Amino acid sequence: MHLKHIVCSLLLYISSASLMLAQAIDLNPDHPDSYTVVTADTLWDISSKFLSDPWLWPEIWHVNPAIKNPHLIYPGDVIRLGFIDGKPVLSLERGVPTIKLSPNKRATPIDQAIATIPLSVIEQFLIRPRVLSQEDIDNAAYIVASEDGRLVSGAGSKLYARELDTSGSDLFSLYHIGDPYIDPSAKKKKDALLGYEAIHVADVKLEREGDPSTLLITYSKREALIGDRVLPREDSSFDQNFIPRAPDGDVTGQIIHVVDGVSRIGQYQVVVLNVGEEDGIEAGHVMTISQAGAEVRDTIKGKGNETIKLPDEEVGTLMVFRPYEKVSYALIMKALRDIRLFDTVSTPEY
Repeated sequence: MHLKHIVCSLLLYISSASLMLAQAIDLNPDHPDSYTVVTADTLWDISSKFLSDPWLWPEIWHVNPAIKNPHLIYPGDVIRLGFIDGKPVLSLERGVPTIKLSPNKRATPIDQAIATIPLSVIEQFLIRPRVLSQEDIDNAAYIVASEDGRLVSGAGSKLYARELDTSGSDLFSLYHIGDPYIDPSAKKKKDALLGYEAIHVADVKLEREGDPSTLLITYSKREALIGDRVLPREDSSFDQNFIPRAPDGDVTGQIIHVVDGVSRIGQYQVVVLNVGEEDGIEAGHVMTISQAGAEVRDTIKGKGNETIKLPDEEVGTLMVFRPYEKVSYALIMKALRDIRLFDTVSTPEY
């Protein structure tokens, strides 16, 4: 996996950002004056050492034009906090990134920039993500039978698919159709269905055309089942260039699904939002997570007959990494308490 293009367009973004915004940026009370980057770091982690809201780091990044690729940060680099006209700025001093190899203890340059967020957590959603409409499902090829009549199949097994378009590549992927993504805010029932989760099962290769076509499982992540959909295999490369920023304008949505069905949502867990590209959402957009205040009875003056709503409370921050037309995958970056299904997400205020 190549990390050299993590923030390749950051320089252009920073050059257009005004340092006037820096006056609204709060520093972490325990911030260091400098920090030396290590291999396991992410840009978000480093920024959290200096800023209360780490996603705002591009707003105060001071590019050193004397450094080749100053918008890429490598292990061994030193990040320094300074001030220009009383406003905080982060600047980069190019270090000499090395690793030691035993037994000769030979130093070798590291040629990989650090990632914006932990890619290991979201890689599977970037390589083979799928959100399918009902029409997509209805029009997709499907597994009708397996070799020797098996109910489940794994790597090396043969499968038989109907309605497979073999005019393009001979490489395909299998998907289980998972939970529907339902918009709880939809006013009409017909508008509530946003799509279906498509769970990657296996990769297959066409062995023989026909009706049915014969497929060989070359890689198996889960057991293949009768009825799994067959779709053209996607390119395994993906854009790792996440520049954290707020959405343009006021965008409000909800967390409608938690990947892997956990009951408690915390840092670095993947969630699905009911807002997407049609709402202006892009990869890198950061949103605030809030929980609705509870309804409580006023037992003092209201004698229990009057109820009031407590204020909504901010409970975390997330960043979108894969938007679709109507939904988006996002990663929880900060959790102040347990985050819940149907919590509200919105454009940050700063």
